[in-house]
Amino acid sequence: MNTKKIQDRAERKKLKRAARKKRAPKPKRDYPRGSKKPKLKKKGPGAPPRR
Repeated sequence: MNTKKIQDRAERKKLKRAARKKRAPKPKRDYPRGSKKPKLKKKGPGAPPRR
């Protein structure tokens, strides 16, 4: 929804909220959140941690 022309913040927020309620719900995820993040192996004691 384009609310660029509406100056009043409260009015703009109200319109956006109404549009969000009308919209269809988001589909379920195909995979768990964060599961595609790169996994880091822990280093041994005394070694500097990986970043």
